[in-house]
Amino acid sequence: MDIKTLREENKLIDLFCNLAQIPSPSLGEENLINWIVDYCKTNNINCELDSYKNIHINIEATDPKKLPLLLSAHMDVIGDDSAVKIYMEDDLIKAEGRTLGADDKAGVANALYFATELANNKDYKHGGLEIVFTRDEESGMTGIRNVDFSKLKSKYVLVLDSDSLGQLLTSGASYTNVKLELNTFKGGHSGIDIADKTRENAAKLIADLVAEFPQGVFYSEEGKVITSCNIGGISAGKLDVTNIINTHGEATYSIRSSSVEKEEELKNLMKFLVDDFNKEYAGIAQAQITFKEHMPAFEKIEDDYIPLLFEAVAKKEGITPEISSFHAGAETHIYANRTNANGEKFAPYLVGLATVCNMHSEKEYVDYKTMIDGQRLLRAFFAAYNA
Repeated sequence: MDIKTLREENKLIDLFCNLAQIPSPSLGEENLINWIVDYCKTNNINCELDSYKNIHINIEATDPKKLPLLLSAHMDVIGDDSAVKIYMEDDLIKAEGRTLGADDKAGVANALYFATELANNKDYKHGGLEIVFTRDEESGMTGIRNVDFSKLKSKYVLVLDSDSLGQLLTSGASYTNVKLELNTFKGGHSGIDIADKTRENAAKLIADLVAEFPQGVFYSEEGKVITSCNIGGISAGKLDVTNIINTHGEATYSIRSSSVEKEEELKNLMKFLVDDFNKEYAGIAQAQITFKEHMPAFEKIEDDYIPLLFEAVAKKEGITPEISSFHAGAETHIYANRTNANGEKFAPYLVGLATVCNMHSEKEYVDYKTMIDGQRLLRAFFAAYNA
């Protein structure tokens, strides 16, 4: 089947292709935003923009006794504003010479198509559907950070941004930048001053201190990485200057953790090692360490209602569920640390409604059949959620 025929026969795939063909680099999503707003007007979907031009869709409850549900996806993609020419290869949709943008337009398409059907079916008894389409997820997550969460009523959030059909990810790692700096109080000449015990070389000391720091997996559970520490680099002196006793060195690290407790344990260990170093080299050298949070942790919650429901629905639909965690960041992390209109903490999950491969590369593709199955899974889940 060619892509033209597929688009004519399947409205979901046609919607995805329309979205994919509109370039939408981070903070360059204007044309896509306008297209979605026009689509919503044409299809009787209540849609508005917030002050940051994130899109908010609200389909009112037809049964106020039931709970609302929030779907979330991002509109920006990795890539520039050049033309997106899509084509079919077997069951795969690809783009010529650039990223396809299925991350996350597969999620946007599934949410928007479902909203189209729901908004025009007044007989469907449900607790309401909220949808947020954000800007700039890929480069800075400024879109989700500018959402007014106090206007959202839902507690449970499905962030449709996973890359595999049937995934439901219940926790994700934080991302913290670490900077380790070390200064000695005396420099000197590598020949004349080398025997002076009050002079230490900062390059040697920073290497010794780094050797004491943890590297790699710090804590894991059941084979899954919970907390990790990775060195970015070490800098001290100049490779072509060997006759100076160096006075400054530094190293950078990243910490990722889906447990706040374990991240604090790791930070305290690193601070202890620095304090211990400063005691040993008092009057000779001084080290300091700083931490800067880039992304908060998305911690797993005790409420297992959504995972159990999702697993049961997926199996019933013939889709293999994968309930797990991931050692990276997504918009789930922001939702997990915010509260809704009722003052409740959001309970977000990262969900896969399509299988997207080679994300962020020119070889990116989506298996269109998995997108269709994802729509079927979403509908069945929403029905069970409102049963």
